[in-house]
Amino acid sequence: MQFAGRSVRHTVLLGLTVFGQLLVASCPAATLRGQEVRGGETLDLQFPVSSYFQESAAQGGNPRPTTGRALLMFPKNFDPARSWPILIVTSTTDFDRTSIMDAPWYRDAAMVEGWVVLATDATIRPRTDSVLWRLAMLTAGLQMIRDNWPQSARWPAAFAGFSGGAKSSGFLGAMLAKNGGFKICGFFLAGMNADRLSAAYHDYQPPADFLSVPVWLSSGTADQIARPGAEEGVFYSLKRTGFQQVRLEHFSGGHELKGEEIQRALHWFREVGKF
Repeated sequence: MQFAGRSVRHTVLLGLTVFGQLLVASCPAATLRGQEVRGGETLDLQFPVSSYFQESAAQGGNPRPTTGRALLMFPKNFDPARSWPILIVTSTTDFDRTSIMDAPWYRDAAMVEGWVVLATDATIRPRTDSVLWRLAMLTAGLQMIRDNWPQSARWPAAFAGFSGGAKSSGFLGAMLAKNGGFKICGFFLAGMNADRLSAAYHDYQPPADFLSVPVWLSSGTADQIARPGAEEGVFYSLKRTGFQQVRLEHFSGGHELKGEEIQRALHWFREVGKF
């Protein structure tokens, strides 16, 4: 009887296992523009750019980009039916760098904290790598994601940039915030020697709640480009503008990014935003 009982239990467990596998197999995988999305992996895709964003990108004599490129990194257990914070990476325009080149620097920290990483670009190079060019490609990329996953319009988003990318992040954030319908939950600004976020606030005049967005300034104690004194000047300038939640964090190092600092900042954004 004991042997028979074990056989029955084994059969039941085997049946439940097979049933569970069938359920998983029957659930369609998440896709973005027809490409399968897997948690813990990176997706590099292209998307068409509407005439509206083409015209925006072409201001200042740039060519009209008809195709965009998006690099997305997804945390484990990613499911687009749930809410996920997005980290938007922006690179400096110096040295012909693109945001897609910088995105891998943020991957490890974002995966630990459960963030999606997004970087966008065109498939052609601009004559002038302007903020308007980058804004057009970023907005087109976000629209592509929203067209596929409408619920993503409610996901919080933070901006991250290093050196010149930090300066550009402030302008992109202010310009997107001005149009409304975009939930900004943080700015991670590393190695920034001048306060461009306040300038963006004054130039584009986003809603007043923009000043409540948390700002993390990351500064190397031996940075010879964005010296600690300059970073302190940025901190006090932001406070004078009215930004309510600004942290200046120093680390041992030079003009560089620290993964530990990125992770701490993303964790803080979650705490402040309660998401």
